[in-house]
Amino acid sequence: MIKKSFISVISHEEKEENRGSVEFQVVRFTNKIRRLTSHLELHKKDYSSQRGLRKILGKRQRLLAYLSKKDGVRYKELISQLNIRKLKTR
Repeated sequence: MIKKSFISVISHEEKEENRGSVEFQVVRFTNKIRRLTSHLELHKKDYSSQRGLRKILGKRQRLLAYLSKKDGVRYKELISQLNIRKLKTR
């Protein structure tokens, strides 16, 4: 398996201070999702990893829904930095 560099959107100082912030958690979940996705490309029948991936996807989806309700500007910035979905237009 090839070692890929993962996203580091949040600076090192912010990581130490705001580990509980929604943005930090979404970045960590996104890194886990990308790592599990690359793992599942090699091991297609690893059903335990598939289940874990679905659980992490659900957690990230709930966090992003919370962030979009509370602060739409931070949500749009995070989505554009991570490049994970299209922006919602209201």
